[in-house]
Amino acid sequence: MKRDIISLKKTAQEIRAIVIAAIAEAGSGHTGGSLGLADVFTALYFNLLNHNPKQPNWKYRDRLVLSIGHVAPVYYASLAKAGYFSENELLSLIKLGSRLQGHPGRDHGLPGIELSAGSLGQGLSVGIGMALAGKIDDEKWKVCVILGDGELQEGSVWEAAMSAAHHKLDNLIAIVDRNFVQIDGTISSVMELEPLSDKLKAFGWQVFNCNGNDIQEFIETYHKALKIKEKPSIIIAETKMGKGVSSIENDYTWHGKAPSKTLANKFINEILKI
Repeated sequence: MKRDIISLKKTAQEIRAIVIAAIAEAGSGHTGGSLGLADVFTALYFNLLNHNPKQPNWKYRDRLVLSIGHVAPVYYASLAKAGYFSENELLSLIKLGSRLQGHPGRDHGLPGIELSAGSLGQGLSVGIGMALAGKIDDEKWKVCVILGDGELQEGSVWEAAMSAAHHKLDNLIAIVDRNFVQIDGTISSVMELEPLSDKLKAFGWQVFNCNGNDIQEFIETYHKALKIKEKPSIIIAETKMGKGVSSIENDYTWHGKAPSKTLANKFINEILKI
């Protein structure tokens, strides 16, 4: 059952709180991007994707491919909230023997994982393979690939982008987490991507822009992408790294830094407005 906007916003905040608690317990993890993408993941798993937590390998499910595997904490939290496994397991993040490692792996036995992610620039190619298979078999399910804007500096992404347009993969929707920062600093200082929309259009994609931290706007944009025929779609979703914690928002130094447990409690209180 799809949740209404009020419920979705509450779920996104709960996911952010879980992310902070899990990363603080682990003493390691990517805080900033995980918080920034909480709204996108909430919209996908609780409103947009056709999936079944009780049957993770259901043939007719939509496939979600997380290319930026370092935001695994928000991925895991969303899967657990959706019912793929117990939320109690989330505090085992990155611990020895845990199914929840720093980057998601299909061989770890965690249900709902479509791609073993780690090296950037690979996810779009995998998603294209899935989408091609769906086309060949005349399936109705969709493939959603989540990319980071820093990841777009990888040449393999643009080779894949050409392939998707060439094959007219209208069953493929890519989402770019456009937070304008990466581990070394701002995107513009490391390697500028603009004019990003024009580049993607020139590669044959239907391009949409939206506020990735506005769940309603993101859902409306995704529905527009679903209607596109004869070409792949990409949503450039502008987000704030560290969204929900004012002191770390847009701060690239929180790309891969874990808060102390004391600071984590402060962050969680702010997120949940306690």
